[in-house]
Amino acid sequence: MKRAYAVILAASVLALSACGSRKDLKPTEGMKPVPTARGADRPDTPAELMTPDTQSRPDRSAEPLIKSHERAEDPFDLPPK
Repeated sequence: MKRAYAVILAASVLALSACGSRKDLKPTEGMKPVPTARGADRPDTPAELMTPDTQSRPDRSAEPLIKSHERAEDPFDLPPK
């Protein structure tokens, strides 16, 4: 029984390892070019499309807490019923 699980596991690992490709993607023959975004002069390159913009990866603007302090009394912090 353990041998069957090992064979199934090995087969699934081999199948999953074959899913990824290390070559650059190229358009197939007859494929339409990437459409130009509204207001852009030219279509984005693949490198530009793969680079995250500031909205998807924002910089940290909050300062870390320098001094700890006691919390104020919260009148809505009630125990559960």
